[in-house]
Amino acid sequence: MKVAWQVKHFKALNIDELYEILKLRIDVFVVEQTCFYADIDDIDRHKDTVHLFCYLEGKIAGYLRILAKDQSYRDYIAIGRVIVASHARGTGLGHQLMAEALTVCQQYFPDQQIKISAQEHLESFYGNHGFERVSAMYLEDDIPHIAMLKVVQ
Repeated sequence: MKVAWQVKHFKALNIDELYEILKLRIDVFVVEQTCFYADIDDIDRHKDTVHLFCYLEGKIAGYLRILAKDQSYRDYIAIGRVIVASHARGTGLGHQLMAEALTVCQQYFPDQQIKISAQEHLESFYGNHGFERVSAMYLEDDIPHIAMLKVVQ
């Protein structure tokens, strides 16, 4: 499985990459999960936001964004909008995506703690990448979520 990774700030995205990223996010988060919310926000365009995405056999297959400290959480950088396209699920790409994200976090935001808002059923997935649950379950867009933290040493 040959994966082509891309790491870009918003202004470096070309129009096709932006379209594919937004379409993937809407296809999964809004349509597949029937969660109607405003997916596009100004954080996407923030000068410090890092977009990590990959292609598999010429099609976008995974995406997430990394947010600088205080953009989403006070005193923490954040990883959000983690997504694997339906055609790439079950291949291990989600684990590769998170491993790549942690490497990119160290490159752009060295030695900073990372906080995420994870869908509760993915606790063990994120736990495999060193994240620990730090909250009770809460509803975000009517989906059970938990806060998780990865302490970088």
